[in-house]
Amino acid sequence: MSTAIKKIGVIGAGQMGNGIAHVSALAGYEVFIHDLAEERVRKGLATIDGNLSRQVHSGRITEDDRKAALARVKPAFGVDDLGDCDLVIEAATEDEATKRKIFAGVCPALKPGAMLATNTSSISITRLASSTDRPERFIGIHFMNPVPVMQLVELIRGIATGDETFEASKAYVAALGRTATVSEDFPGFIVNRILLPMINEAIYVLYEGVGSVDAIDTAMKLGANHPMGPLQLADFIGLDTCLSIMQVLYEGLADSKYRPCPLLVKYVEAGWLGRKTNRGFYDYRGETPVPTR
Repeated sequence: MSTAIKKIGVIGAGQMGNGIAHVSALAGYEVFIHDLAEERVRKGLATIDGNLSRQVHSGRITEDDRKAALARVKPAFGVDDLGDCDLVIEAATEDEATKRKIFAGVCPALKPGAMLATNTSSISITRLASSTDRPERFIGIHFMNPVPVMQLVELIRGIATGDETFEASKAYVAALGRTATVSEDFPGFIVNRILLPMINEAIYVLYEGVGSVDAIDTAMKLGANHPMGPLQLADFIGLDTCLSIMQVLYEGLADSKYRPCPLLVKYVEAGWLGRKTNRGFYDYRGETPVPTR
């Protein structure tokens, strides 16, 4: 474990936040998890417990590992509870204004040497860093979803990120047993710059009537050997998140090839955001998912 990082704070107890807390605790770090509502923190802790139990049943960890990891995760009901953390990772919704507001609230509570990271999947690290009191100790640590399963973490330096912050973050990722890939600070970084336009193109193929939901997903699973089809994957990511990443790419790179598909916009406007709302490109309300087009 890195000597620089012992205590981790996670802001956001949702899917990404509780996943980051889960893998950090398993790796031996003391973790404090914070969210706006106490209820969300408790829900996040319950999810971590459930996911650790699943790993015990599948033989990936032992019951002792689970108990030890759970003992290391503590609720932080206020930002002041993060004051002793060496690294605080923000894992809130993919919205710049929300993230800036979080940083403005948490920075005064942090000790001077603490590092601050964002789990953003597409927003400029340099721009987010500039809204904090520690741009040289700010970095992008982008985990993939679902965190306990996925092996990759993207590390993104902002223009001001110091070498010490970068090296400590790299050591932290290695201690989690994950593989780090380093990306330059451009919209979407590496994974989403490639993945999201592919998903967006699949939605255009549906929108233009070239293929049905089932035809598109089957084609990419069996024809390109993808583990899941692009529309199924979009539902898993969340269509609102897909749209916000496409908007960041479109605005940040000013290239028409990144224009979000109007059908994606329509689904988001309908509140059909994928699995989390039980409807997206598939309807999840029955026994088995049924295509909605």
